[in-house]
Amino acid sequence: MLHNSVKHSTRLDVIPLKTAEKHPNSQRRFHVMSKPGGSKCNLDCQYCFYLHKDELLHQPKQPKQPMMDDTTLEAFIKSYIESQDGHEIVFSWQGGEPTLLGLDYFKKIVQLQNKYRPSGVKIENDLQTNGILLNDEWCQFLKDNGFLVGLSIDGPKELHDKYRVTRSGKPTFNLVMAAAKRLQEHHVPFNALVVVNRHNAKHPLDVYRFLTKELGATYIQFTPCVEAKDFTTTAPQFWNETMIPNKGSELAKPGHPMSIVTDWSVDPDDWGNFLNTVFIEWVNNDLGRVLVNLFETAVAQVMGKESQLCVTAEFCGKGLAMEHNGDVFSCDHYVYPEYKLGNIHDRGLNEFAFSIRQHGFGMAKRDSLPSYCKSCPHLKLCWGECPKNRLINTPNGEPGLNYLCSGIRAFFDESLPMLTGLSVLLQRQENTQK
Repeated sequence: MLHNSVKHSTRLDVIPLKTAEKHPNSQRRFHVMSKPGGSKCNLDCQYCFYLHKDELLHQPKQPKQPMMDDTTLEAFIKSYIESQDGHEIVFSWQGGEPTLLGLDYFKKIVQLQNKYRPSGVKIENDLQTNGILLNDEWCQFLKDNGFLVGLSIDGPKELHDKYRVTRSGKPTFNLVMAAAKRLQEHHVPFNALVVVNRHNAKHPLDVYRFLTKELGATYIQFTPCVEAKDFTTTAPQFWNETMIPNKGSELAKPGHPMSIVTDWSVDPDDWGNFLNTVFIEWVNNDLGRVLVNLFETAVAQVMGKESQLCVTAEFCGKGLAMEHNGDVFSCDHYVYPEYKLGNIHDRGLNEFAFSIRQHGFGMAKRDSLPSYCKSCPHLKLCWGECPKNRLINTPNGEPGLNYLCSGIRAFFDESLPMLTGLSVLLQRQENTQK
């Protein structure tokens, strides 16, 4: 049956839940996606939403790898630990490509965590990487220090190499597979992080069967690729309202010259078909063996439990992001000047996470929903998905509808009976174990 637990993830869309489950009275609990090397990366993935951040944030050009300096790194680790009450704290390291900082840098991270770790508190780390630089020494370090790795891979070679290429335009599939093999040889746990884009979304079974049968992944995170066409310059919710199309318009799909989204964004209807096709394959062949983030949380929500993902939760705002210079932002997908909360050298992370401004940001996820969403039978399973994807208007022109709406509705329309059945079986299993 389903695993009744959630592994912490390297993506911001998964909020670590273990602390809240074990210590329900904990009041201070939040997550920070740290980018110690900024947006610097050794790949040039066409769909990447972060490569342009150095220009957007007007960060000074540096002759070498940008790096969170020792003072900022220590201030972050100290504040992150001191700002939370739980008995388990999860650090997430992302970029860009964080392994460009080198192994010695991460050894320093572990040393600082040990320095500030209170007695009885467990520190865990996860690392999102493209895998290119992972050698045996890296893998041994990750194993010895209990790191969970999020490995970015978009399916079999012909699908993965469509967008994930090196700076010189060379394919990366073979390099990523070599990294996966190395991780497995060193018994380092890893999640497969899959960006579902306009291209691979049309091949759901090819993607899923590759991940489970060839890659050997037992935990998969599917993230739909949705980027407004002006994402490199314009922050979410600051779009030109006169250019926003209604649901059903050809401008609300990729490929049209006047589309609201980039050409590589997933088509919303393809997203729905992708989820439905993979869901049936998962239920029939891998239930209880493979964890898929979107399916696991859907079952939990049908059972009446809280969402395990911020994108399908009623509220958000407890997942901050921090750049290499110590600037703190409301969310990983809101790293824009308009959403900067301050700098780690000015205030503690708890002051940002529990500020009135951040509270308003989190509450707006629910409070800004259009009436079209509020009347939807699947509202409590979706909650409008991620606000950064609310790029279109409802059929009658009300703003704030999620670009993926048609696909999300199609998934729940088709899968809800089976999700309900699974939730009943799981509830019986839980009752039996009590």
